[in-house]
Amino acid sequence: MGKKNLSSSTKKKLPAAYKPVGFALSWTSGTLAGMAFRKIWKSLRDEDDAPDALDPDRRLGEILLAAAIQGAIFASVRSLVDRAGARAIERRTGVWPAQDKTGRA
Repeated sequence: MGKKNLSSSTKKKLPAAYKPVGFALSWTSGTLAGMAFRKIWKSLRDEDDAPDALDPDRRLGEILLAAAIQGAIFASVRSLVDRAGARAIERRTGVWPAQDKTGRA
C-alpha cells in the first residue's frame, strides 16, 4: 500500500489532531492493563485485591512486588496500544502521528 501524498501543512497538523486519539488509546490501555494485572495477581496470589501501599497488614516486599508487576504490565500494554494506534494512523494517512525528537512531524 503506497503512502498518501499529504501537504506539508497537513503533516504538521496531524500530531495535534492525533492527541484526542492518543488520549483515548491511553485510557483504553490503562483499562486493559488494570484488567490484566488483576487477573495475573489473582493467578499468582489467589487474592482478588493486590496490596495497597498503605495497607498495614501487608509486608513491604509484597507491596513492592505488586507495584513492579503492575508497572511492567501497564508500560507494556500502553506501548502495545500506542504503537498499534500509530501504525493504524500511518496506514490510513501515510504519516507517522508523532513528532520526531527535533519537534517536527
